[in-house]
Amino acid sequence: MTVIVVDRGPRRVSRRVEVAAPAAELFAMAADPRRHSELDGSGTVQANVKAPDQLAEGAKFSTKMKMFGLPYRITSTVTAFKPDELIEWRHPLGHRWRWEFEALSPTSTRVTETFDYHDAGALKKKLKYYERMGFAKQNASGIEATLAKLRDRYASA
Repeated sequence: MTVIVVDRGPRRVSRRVEVAAPAAELFAMAADPRRHSELDGSGTVQANVKAPDQLAEGAKFSTKMKMFGLPYRITSTVTAFKPDELIEWRHPLGHRWRWEFEALSPTSTRVTETFDYHDAGALKKKLKYYERMGFAKQNASGIEATLAKLRDRYASA
């Protein structure tokens, strides 16, 4: 199955794929920041500097990243957490990354990843920054690569 575009409204980039794995197993990867580099298809996620053993709403985690060839570190805050179904975190610039897991059967899951910058900043200037820098297009490609990588990881299992 191919990666599907999902319309979540303005300033939200969302893609979906079906993966031949249990929702709990896939959620466990997304809910453990130390494993985010296993998921990442964009090449931006490097290694985690600090993360609690168990994430929950309000938890913070720091990750080493690399974009445009430049290394940096961010600390994100978990904004939504529902075991085996949903995890979302807010980046320091205000945008959010959201992962949703819908069990289709005990061994099949619909996974949706969303880059949401619709309310990333109260200032119009900040929203224009996201658009000028091409983050929507860049993150759409990254999400597609991530979901394809996740799907392919379990395709031969």
